[in-house]
Amino acid sequence: MKTQPAFLPVSQKEGAVLGIEEFDIILVTGDAYVDHPSFGTALIGRVLWDAGFSVGIIAQPDWKSNRDITALGKPRLFFGISSGNVDSMVNNLTPNLKRRSSDVYSPGGEPRRPDRATVVYANLVHAAYPGVPIVIGGIEASLRRFAHYDYWQDRVRQSILADAPATLLVYGMGERQMTEIARRLDGGEPARSLRDIRGTSYTMEVAEWRTARPDGIVEIPSFTEVSQDKTAYARAFALHYQEQDPVRGKPVAQPHPKTVVVQNPPALPLTTAVLDHIYELPFSRRAHPSYQKPVPALEPVQFSVVSHRGCFGGCSFCALTHHQGRIIQSRSIGSVVREVTRMAAMPEFKGIVQDVGGPTANMYAMECGRWEKAGACPDKSCTPACKTLKTSHRQLTELLKKVSGVPGVKKVFVGSGIRYDLVLADDPGSDYLSQLCDRHVSGHLKVAPEHVSPKVTAAMNKPDGAVFDRFRDRFEALQKGKPRRQYLVPYFMSGHPGCTVNDMVELAEYIRDRQLYTEQVQDFTPTPMSVSTCMYYTGMNPFTLEPVYVPKGREKKIQRAMMQYREPGNRALVLEGLCMAGRGDLVGSGKKCLVAGDGPGDRFSPRYAVWRK
Repeated sequence: MKTQPAFLPVSQKEGAVLGIEEFDIILVTGDAYVDHPSFGTALIGRVLWDAGFSVGIIAQPDWKSNRDITALGKPRLFFGISSGNVDSMVNNLTPNLKRRSSDVYSPGGEPRRPDRATVVYANLVHAAYPGVPIVIGGIEASLRRFAHYDYWQDRVRQSILADAPATLLVYGMGERQMTEIARRLDGGEPARSLRDIRGTSYTMEVAEWRTARPDGIVEIPSFTEVSQDKTAYARAFALHYQEQDPVRGKPVAQPHPKTVVVQNPPALPLTTAVLDHIYELPFSRRAHPSYQKPVPALEPVQFSVVSHRGCFGGCSFCALTHHQGRIIQSRSIGSVVREVTRMAAMPEFKGIVQDVGGPTANMYAMECGRWEKAGACPDKSCTPACKTLKTSHRQLTELLKKVSGVPGVKKVFVGSGIRYDLVLADDPGSDYLSQLCDRHVSGHLKVAPEHVSPKVTAAMNKPDGAVFDRFRDRFEALQKGKPRRQYLVPYFMSGHPGCTVNDMVELAEYIRDRQLYTEQVQDFTPTPMSVSTCMYYTGMNPFTLEPVYVPKGREKKIQRAMMQYREPGNRALVLEGLCMAGRGDLVGSGKKCLVAGDGPGDRFSPRYAVWRK
């Protein structure tokens, strides 16, 4: 184990101070270097350093020359490349395909990341150091490891391994994979021989695939097939989706014109002891001191704590199943308390723990008796209806209580979203929701019902609106007698596959009747490797091949406007949507109307002749 520096070096000068003449590994990232465990490059860098390897970081290199990419010299073992914490296309462009003017992961919010950053950086490295192994990872590489629909080009693209000159692709949370790669390369194994590491993908020559195909592998429809046939695309997605469990998953292969992409089974879940060790590494929780401007993405997470990984919710529009998986991996209460104790000693700490959570805050310490030996069920989602899923919040309430008792801590907030159906299924003795409202929510509690129409929530794989209503009733009951009222902040989504304008009118009426605040509005964006993106591209459910309605073009704009019908600027689109739905009764001055008519007492716009008085 090497002694960890205050910051991992970003220059040869910083390396020299640490006695490093040649870095073992150089990590390239599209983010600024922030030494915080929620930033992937810092996390992987600290883990590799802890394993005994020297690590240098090249953050946001200029992609128009090789000056930055060669600044640290040639690494002894390999380059590790990531686009950063966010897919570069999601980061650089809005759902309406307009270029964003800022990047919260850059100093001062100034955009410095190229489109398709992983491929761009890999090409730069390969040109400068053609013989050095390249390992790509992070969310962008992880979710583009097979042929995938690319919303920004509106076509199916090859696996990123067929586009980038990389030796290996690390998918999912990569600590184990990256450490094993480093140790085996350090032991003298050729990079191209590393074909058996869980949580990695590699390429195989087509000729080798034809003559020496590995045993027990699941072959999915090829790139040529899925790029020309939407049914083949849906079948391919369903096949590899079923192999994403670390316990029962099999290797998966997809032929491409010039190579075959092979995915090994997912990495096994980390134990509590390993998670504790990783998150207790000495992160400074600050941006590198070389930056003259703050990195905006640090501020909301600087004093937050990761309590667990994984999410068994299985929301169709979320690709977390393909990245962190469905099995919950939780830290110990003592480890989280120790991390918060160190945070509280920082001079910047003002007594507020911003968040204690994970992908879904209230899945901490939840488990299923099947997970360890059989993995997550292949034929059904994990829900409170399953008797083997333990949904008690007792350990979570104990965790929050212990963190709140750390000297110097004034308040502990839960900023991550919570799954309200799990709250309803909680062990009554834990009293989680009451404690949450009393001690861990400021003025607003985030929840994500996403929609209320049963057929839309079914397409999203979310609980239906009736479940949200029961939760809302319980939340409102807890507001009685409070000196300061709290509010639910529900996240809703428009334009999701399966959603029609009529469904959005239903949602607008729901928002109206319950007087909900709808600032948090999301227009569905098809990002790689989610079930919903497969539906969007193919127009079918990948698991049943049944047709799914897909809103596109102007209708998506209308659906989004319907959620914010109170905004004057949305009036024309809302009127058009109400016309499409045949709901002229919602135009006028009545209490139930969503928008006003054209004149006093006129319930309908004369421009829409299909409406009847």
